[in-house]
Amino acid sequence: MRKIILSLIAIFALTMGSLSAQKVALVDMQYILGKIPAYQMMNKQVENLSGKWQKEVKQVEKEAQKLYEKYQKESVFLSDEQKKVKEEKIVAKEKQAYDLKHKYFGPKGELFKKREELMKPIRQEVWKSLKSLANKRGYQIIMDKGTSKIVYADPTVDVSKLVLQDMGL
Repeated sequence: MRKIILSLIAIFALTMGSLSAQKVALVDMQYILGKIPAYQMMNKQVENLSGKWQKEVKQVEKEAQKLYEKYQKESVFLSDEQKKVKEEKIVAKEKQAYDLKHKYFGPKGELFKKREELMKPIRQEVWKSLKSLANKRGYQIIMDKGTSKIVYADPTVDVSKLVLQDMGL
């Protein structure tokens, strides 16, 4: 973390000549979001949904555990074929639990999708306000001080096309 901060300071120090003509502002997005009632409601909805899905996954995991415990008790009395069938059922139940976890809580899972869906209007409202503030006060770049990410940039500071022109492309 220190290296990242030091790197950012170094980058800012090296580019201060070009930034001196630009107006930069910092915002605390966590603070802003914490003050928005819709964001707090969205978090509660997501927590409730997450809790519901966690219970569902736990139930399937318990079922797999019960199958395993039953198998452990009965395995001495089972034939090899019966053992194989029981083991397959246990593995299938464990896979079902894993698949549910992935479906609900994976990187592109239902929880992620629901959070994105509920956050979209909040994000749009905040961005609209940031853009309005930037236009009124002349800020060309607004950064989140918590993550050091740019949350708003005036399109006129984008020099991508100039770079391509300079490269002859």
